Amino acid sequence: MVHITIQKRPYNEAVVTQRKFFKKTARGKVIKIIRERYLRDDIYCGIIGCRLCTNGTTAVLPTSGDTTHKDFPCGHFILPDTNIFLTQMDLFESNQFAFPVILLQTVMEEVRHRSLPLYNRLKALVKSDDKQVWVFYNEFRCETAIIRDQDETPNDRNDRSIREGAKWYNSHIPLARPPKGQKPPKVPQVVLLTEDAGNRGKALSANIPCMSIRQYVEGTRNPAQLLDLLASAGSEEIEPTKATGARAVLYAEHLPSTALLAGVNAGQLHQGHFNANSYNYLEGTVPVPAFAKPVLLVGRENMNRAVHGDIVAVEIFPESEWKSPGDEVVDAESTLKNDDVESGDEIDENDTLVQARESRAIRKSMQALAEKQPTGRVVGIVKRNWRAYVCHIDASSLTSSSTSSLALQTIFASPVSRLLPRIRIRTRQAPSLVGQKILVAPDRWDRTSRYPDGHFVRALGKVESKEAEQESLLLEFDVPYRPFGKAILDCLPAEGDAWIVPPKSSGGPVWRDREDLRELIVCSIDPPGCQDIDDALHARRLPNGNIEAGVHIADVSHFVHPDTPMDTEAASRGTTVYLADKRVDMLPSLLGTNLCSLRAGVERLAFSVIWELTEDANIVNVRFTKSVISSKAALEYSEAQMRLDDSSLTDPLTSSIRLLNSLAKKLKAKRMAAGALDLASPEVRINLASPESSDPLVAPSNSPNVATSSNSKDKKNGETIGVMQKALLATNSLVEEFMLLANISVAMRINEAFSQTAVLRRHVAPPKTNFEKLQDMLMKRKGFTLDVSSSGALAASLDRCVDPEMPAFNTLVRIMATRCMTSAEYFCAGSVSRDTFGHYGLASPIYTHFTSPIRRYADVLAHRQLAAAIAHTPLHPSFHSKVHIERIMDVLNRRHRMAQMAGRASVEFYVGLALRERGEVLAKTGNVGGVAEEAFVVRTFRNGLGVFVFELGLEGLVMFKQDVRFDAENYTVTLPSQTAGREVTIALFDKVKVRIDVEKDKNTQRGRVKMTLVSPVDSSGL
Repeated sequence: MVHITIQKRPYNEAVVTQRKFFKKTARGKVIKIIRERYLRDDIYCGIIGCRLCTNGTTAVLPTSGDTTHKDFPCGHFILPDTNIFLTQMDLFESNQFAFPVILLQTVMEEVRHRSLPLYNRLKALVKSDDKQVWVFYNEFRCETAIIRDQDETPNDRNDRSIREGAKWYNSHIPLARPPKGQKPPKVPQVVLLTEDAGNRGKALSANIPCMSIRQYVEGTRNPAQLLDLLASAGSEEIEPTKATGARAVLYAEHLPSTALLAGVNAGQLHQGHFNANSYNYLEGTVPVPAFAKPVLLVGRENMNRAVHGDIVAVEIFPESEWKSPGDEVVDAESTLKNDDVESGDEIDENDTLVQARESRAIRKSMQALAEKQPTGRVVGIVKRNWRAYVCHIDASSLTSSSTSSLALQTIFASPVSRLLPRIRIRTRQAPSLVGQKILVAPDRWDRTSRYPDGHFVRALGKVESKEAEQESLLLEFDVPYRPFGKAILDCLPAEGDAWIVPPKSSGGPVWRDREDLRELIVCSIDPPGCQDIDDALHARRLPNGNIEAGVHIADVSHFVHPDTPMDTEAASRGTTVYLADKRVDMLPSLLGTNLCSLRAGVERLAFSVIWELTEDANIVNVRFTKSVISSKAALEYSEAQMRLDDSSLTDPLTSSIRLLNSLAKKLKAKRMAAGALDLASPEVRINLASPESSDPLVAPSNSPNVATSSNSKDKKNGETIGVMQKALLATNSLVEEFMLLANISVAMRINEAFSQTAVLRRHVAPPKTNFEKLQDMLMKRKGFTLDVSSSGALAASLDRCVDPEMPAFNTLVRIMATRCMTSAEYFCAGSVSRDTFGHYGLASPIYTHFTSPIRRYADVLAHRQLAAAIAHTPLHPSFHSKVHIERIMDVLNRRHRMAQMAGRASVEFYVGLALRERGEVLAKTGNVGGVAEEAFVVRTFRNGLGVFVFELGLEGLVMFKQDVRFDAENYTVTLPSQTAGREVTIALFDKVKVRIDVEKDKNTQRGRVKMTLVSPVDSSGL
């Protein structure tokens, strides 16, 4: 405990430590605010062995600093300013950058105000075990604290504060050396790093060692790789891309932020997220509230350097200039093939050719007969949402004369995501990076450049190697996958695996207000190989003839307490990410797969929701309680289904499952009657099993809940890859219905208790315009009417979309309807109006997530709020703050979306591996025709077809090399047949057969699926 004695101070000292300013209140009253700092002279410098500072047991900076830099042979420390961290974080995070860093409090606070994501990375840097970073609280040390001068800008004040910190260190270090009588030591220096030339000049005039980041890196022992890490936006380029030449202005200048804000507030501009078109790189859209349809941006000039995910401001064109989206696939790789890596820096013939190709592509694609939509252009970037992207080197952009890895050259990095533009980077190791997956961060996008400029971050490994693919997938979707640090692991129970529920007779805090439900016939029902078992169920008859049903959820909040390192990490990760071959956990495995997992035959802490229901599944009452359970069985869906189907089984566990199933059917009927939607999504399961041994995490191929579609062997890893389509059983629905009921019941209870901060989940009704295309497709091709006036009407319409000759047609329509929906999202109850709480897909007026706290942080929050609502545990003060909850919800929504995309991408990768391996097997037998599969036409283009392969859950393109007859209004494409004088017409929803090959692009080194139409006509020659 620190005791602070407040004494009267002389006036001159008060001037130094006081800050006075005036603030206008909401009612217009001006008030004077005085803020004071209590300065100290014992704040430690952080250098090991400093004899002037006390309490230095936590020091991390070596006594002599770093002595490897050629300009500082006596040793040095670096002291970066704010902009260095804002622009060069990749450099500091690199394992190759191991220099001792002094981080001033002023810098850290300014980074926090400028960029919260970078601030979080900076905090992680400080805590990293392999870095030497010391946070010096210069604002509270007597010699380094300053106040803002009159007429001094905040930026100038902070620059002066940073210089004062560097000056103090350089005067402090010589005095902190060993006492007299010993050999005079070589005194290390503290070097200020800044890109501000004015700040650098002031520092040098005050005899403070100062450098730009590029100058500093060039003096290191091995500068080549570190120079590649420098962000071009913040470093001084000493080797311009081209020395001469007239620079062509390709894009309009972005408006300043003040003009954007004024324009949006006045309704002259509109703000929204920019979404790139995956089929046509020359088109993008920006959904804005003012229009039912998103604003269409046609051409790169109108997209004006916006990158997928950026928040942009758009100007709407007059209605006479509104257009329809294009109906042709326009691929950037083919249109921009052999584009000059330096194009845009000079006006050249290549620039003219590219613009001509793009103009033709736009004119050709803008011939659709569909209804027009608002069209506009980007006039400014409200917020860049850039990060490091997984890329491949475009080998064709390398200069053939540069064979040395140290030769600096400009090359293209092609992102894995086709939604992103190529990034131009300058590197000295280009030849060695060809054939590897790399991480590249964009830095800037000038008006005179066709492409954004960026910098190389690090290599991930050889393309298609399992390790590189796994890591690149996690990085591509921004999934946190670092190992849990010591501070987090220290939050785990000290007993480790030996932790058990203490005996009830012990009377400890664990049993306080906790019900003993160990005698109940409780069981869990999960997918094959599930280890993180969140939920268990039970049902039994009551003496009054009603039925008691209970959902018991792992009591994660008992182990994960608010405002601890483990809680902070879980909030940051947001969710467990399930990939085809691994799981990236939200919580350490000791909790997720052991102490919290509701294993069979083991006593576990739970949070139970228990209903009394009538025979017709009407709720009589519901109660919530912390409990202790002992699961009697951990069943897979197929095992529970066998119990349901085997009439000879009459044991209590089977009877409980049958009782639950009968209630689940009635609960589902009620939901459907209320208008709930039964949608679908393409789902396949990837099985990875060693040929020598059976993998217990993988369902066997003869399991009744999967249907094998293809099997192959991954030679590199000795694994058999099985691609299986998921099949739902009655027990899937059983579990789903009771989880939904529990989530709804909990949502109602926590909203009653915390009407402003309850953590809820909603699904906003999609705009009716989202369904216009699908409605037109169904009417013209099948004669079906899709009523979207309500969720109930939509559900009834979907039920009627049945084609007796195509059993899979109804599922296909449901998949397409799902894509018309808005995404469900977490929200804070006090942040939106009550009439928008509803969940459209579930037809429920209120909903939350409560049933999976091991893998979702939102559920942990709901547990804490429910515990407080039933007066079991007080709610942490921070969770009474609406702003705090809103901030967490934003993170969780993003993490949830990215986790879903990562899971799908992982499945697609292994489907590609399975297809490639199977194709090789066919080739060895003399069959070079590739893998043939049945598919449905889901989109028609002027130059191709979009098809969906059910068995593989795979969507792809069939492209035509020559012109075909395209009827955009009726969604048909007419192709010449191999039979002379005949034509074949293919329409939307038709069943076709396609040949699937996996080929590697020679430039990007990216493996991609290529589909060719086989039946009703072979399109390989078209």
